[in-house]
Amino acid sequence: MSLYLSFGSSTTELTPVQLREMLFQALDALGARKRVLIVPPDQTRAHSRAGDLTRYAYEYYGDNLQAILPALGTHSAMSPSSLTHMFGDVPHSLFRVHNWRTDVETLGEVPAEFIRQQSEGKLSYAWPAQVNRLIVQGGFDLVLSIGQVVPHEVIGMANYNKNILIGTGGREGINRSHYLGAVYGMERIMGRASNPVREVLNYASDHFLTNIPIVYVHTVVGRNAQGRLAVRGLFIGDDVECFHRAADLSLEVNFEMLERPIQKAVVYLEPEEFKSTWLGNKSIYRTRMALADGGELIVLAPGVKEFGEDPAIDALIRKYGYRGTQATLAAVEQSPDLAADLSAAAHLIHGSSEGRFTITYCPGSLTQKEIESVGFRYADLAAMTARYDPMKLTNGYNTVDGEEIFFISNPGLGLWAYRGRFDS
Repeated sequence: MSLYLSFGSSTTELTPVQLREMLFQALDALGARKRVLIVPPDQTRAHSRAGDLTRYAYEYYGDNLQAILPALGTHSAMSPSSLTHMFGDVPHSLFRVHNWRTDVETLGEVPAEFIRQQSEGKLSYAWPAQVNRLIVQGGFDLVLSIGQVVPHEVIGMANYNKNILIGTGGREGINRSHYLGAVYGMERIMGRASNPVREVLNYASDHFLTNIPIVYVHTVVGRNAQGRLAVRGLFIGDDVECFHRAADLSLEVNFEMLERPIQKAVVYLEPEEFKSTWLGNKSIYRTRMALADGGELIVLAPGVKEFGEDPAIDALIRKYGYRGTQATLAAVEQSPDLAADLSAAAHLIHGSSEGRFTITYCPGSLTQKEIESVGFRYADLAAMTARYDPMKLTNGYNTVDGEEIFFISNPGLGLWAYRGRFDS
């Protein structure tokens, strides 16, 4: 097992030229490859710089790059304009669309006893290790998995084998992993590289992915003193050490520990990136450990037009709403449609404040009736944007008409916690 590149610090700012040179250096160390598949994230991780790295890899491999498979998970396919926006001049003919319901192959199962141990006895199903069949059947001598390591609500820290086993995974594997994380407890997982969901994926990697030539390219991205995005690190390798080095840096860069809880948070969802509450609820996930009991979260969501990226999941969210853990667990027990889609059930748990703070959504398209029907409060986007102008606010504490608010311009780039809650 090899670590081909490990570079970065909390003050590093890698330029595009440096990223390209470092990637080429690592690819040189790999040796010649004739059939290459790249697995980058989709537009929901546009800030990862994976688009640039994919373009550089295309430049390096040329015709030996056979296909690019964005790790959609349950997300919608990327549009031509999104592909161009993220990947530049990489030919659209190289891109393949992952369908989590139909395009997968099961490589093996993590035993039910292992799941029982990891879930502290709460769950006892086996977990299928599923990947897109192109990865298995394409005859590739390199699968280059590209993405950003950043705090994540389901698996603690995003990327590494999640990009393959969840990003190109199947319905059952995605459902059961998400539900494991929700039942174990989001606040016990976020920001932690080692946790039950990761242990399940690591088991699957060790037992079922060893014959697939996967190399991971991990970025760590944060904001500099001027508030601009900066690449703080680049880590390239084929084993867990690469991931852990990136995760350690991400905790330094992306985790903001506060000395007091936030009474009112205002989170802005960039419309090109966030078009559903399925994605937009990062505003809830990433701030919940920082919000005070009785506090308020206001979500400015100009691009949000639906609840689920997938029509079936959208229907489940509309039917059951964000009612909290106990209500969702009861619905899973009583309702076959929700029991058959455990990732939706996990999402409903994750999207509830459990009554601890209020959540006010200000969507671009969804109506007041729709928003309130799933358990959120509603406020008019234009009115709230006029009061809390995201173009004028700075990340962190601001004073607006004498009121203190905590502003976050992109919840996908970090994790916020009140020290007393995180340490408890």
